[in-house]
Amino acid sequence: MKKIGIMTSGGDSPGMNGAIRAAVRAALNCGMTPYGILSGYKGMIEGSIFELKHSDVSNIIGRGGTILQTARSQEFRTEEGQKKAVANLEKFGIEGLVVIGGDGSLSGAKVLDEKFGIKSVGIPGSIDNDIYGTDVSLGVDTALNVIMDSVDMINNTASSHGRTFVIEVMGRHCGYLAVMAGIATGADAVIIPEVKPDLDGIAEKFKKRALDGKTRNILIVAEGAGSAYEFGKKLQEAGTFDARITVLGHVQRGGFPSYFDRVLGSRMGVAAIEGLKSGKTAVMTGLQGNKIEFVPYEEVFSKKHELNNNIIKLLDILA
Repeated sequence: MKKIGIMTSGGDSPGMNGAIRAAVRAALNCGMTPYGILSGYKGMIEGSIFELKHSDVSNIIGRGGTILQTARSQEFRTEEGQKKAVANLEKFGIEGLVVIGGDGSLSGAKVLDEKFGIKSVGIPGSIDNDIYGTDVSLGVDTALNVIMDSVDMINNTASSHGRTFVIEVMGRHCGYLAVMAGIATGADAVIIPEVKPDLDGIAEKFKKRALDGKTRNILIVAEGAGSAYEFGKKLQEAGTFDARITVLGHVQRGGFPSYFDRVLGSRMGVAAIEGLKSGKTAVMTGLQGNKIEFVPYEEVFSKKHELNNNIIKLLDILA
């Protein structure tokens, strides 16, 4: 394999630049020519493809976001769009891809492999941590640090005023961010999609603690479990709580990559190139224990990333 394409797609996550940097330099080290594809599958269709040199990825490992930009493409979902994308890859002589992104990005790579024979290795980049086959996805650690810092700051003002704060975090249908942030910040309650919420029970717990003198409460809500505004309204109706709502939003995706994500992106970027060089395709790099393993796309899409029940139990004990 002489020429490979590197792209980021879907939602951005901290650590993507580290993976890009590693893939470029590993490719050059193997005698391959790396090409960047701007804005994911959209750029592939439009032919926004250019050669990447060693210096192009200097000083990017500490930057959030992605230098290759990212987008979602409805056109790529069509047969015509896919054929345009493949024609552009062939035009540049690209034989394999490193695809960095979430499940939607990896499903696109799977289509290119199955229908057109374009080899690819995926790197899981998503702060939601909802991708099967890896203990953590790229960007999760940074997002958790951003959430932790934000909740700690909110905790200070909540304590000063004796208020209840309902804080909404990202995660789509997965409660990983909410659970881990709840443990790390000492939250009083957490609501996640995986467990049916008991607002009455939470309100009762807050009331009992108020009798013991605790007037400050922190409730963390995973976005996939419902709206923080709705939960806050119901809490106020259930008791004499002075509730405030904070939706952390996209600040969770925009942090400077943590040490962990910089190293993870570097490890996965090099592994992806080594995988392509050895003939692997239709696989994703996954962190399992302390090893980078290759997980077939079939497994990634046919199995579900489950929250560890022991972690949920730990949260229940500590909250």
